[in-house]
Amino acid sequence: MSYGDDFGDTGARTVPSQTRTRLPDEPGPSSRRAPASPGRSLFTIIGVFVVLIGAIVFANLSDGDGGPDEGTARDSAGGPATQPTAPTGEAPVDTAVNGIPTGHPQSEQGAQSAAANYAVALGGDGMFTTDSRHAIVGTVYDAAVVPALVDELDRAYSEEALALLGLDAEGNPPAGMTFVSRTLPVGTSLVAYTGTSATVDVWYTGLIGMAGESARNPVRTTWKTWTFELVWSDGDWKIVEDSQADGPAPVPGDNRASTAEEIAEAVEEFGGFTYAR
Repeated sequence: MSYGDDFGDTGARTVPSQTRTRLPDEPGPSSRRAPASPGRSLFTIIGVFVVLIGAIVFANLSDGDGGPDEGTARDSAGGPATQPTAPTGEAPVDTAVNGIPTGHPQSEQGAQSAAANYAVALGGDGMFTTDSRHAIVGTVYDAAVVPALVDELDRAYSEEALALLGLDAEGNPPAGMTFVSRTLPVGTSLVAYTGTSATVDVWYTGLIGMAGESARNPVRTTWKTWTFELVWSDGDWKIVEDSQADGPAPVPGDNRASTAEEIAEAVEEFGGFTYAR
């Protein structure tokens, strides 16, 4: 397991599948057509309107019929259509230990869900206080690696290291400031799977820093990929090893940077998610 200077601010070996968008071909000079007559355009508009109304009526009649295909997109062969950018597969877990989703299915999707949820827990501000860190590690890692890992992490989250982030020895921020550390998974990629073990990459963006007027380390974003080696143990997926690498990182946008007060308020107002694949 490797740690960056900002405790988990790191990314991975593989890049998740890309979604391709096909754009209509632009007509060339030879494909220009004469403008349609006003009457023809009117009939076209009326025809489109009728089709839309018919689609809405059909959708309303279909709601609640309880059929097995309800709400399921179909491809030309009649099978489920692929939706690479949409949440798919098994429902989220409905149990939790120490605030972390648990009880993931013993399946490829279950392993990916576990990896995403564990990334959120390990990248959160709970890792910066001793008691909550021990609880998180004991929940998401395999019991065989927990004792040595707890000692390693206690040394990594030393008083000196916490001070570099503006935190006191107990992991608390100064009065009037808000410490921010969040991991936001963008997607997962299954690298390997055997039924009792799995390797999963989690591509994520992270927030880390101090929100406050005099903060030396303002909140910033990072893009990383977190690779988890998982085993099926005690009825759930557990981590036995993990590593991180930089990227993939998109081109930064032109958004105005929010004030420290706005960031602090957002952290308090917006909660996190339970992830499922």
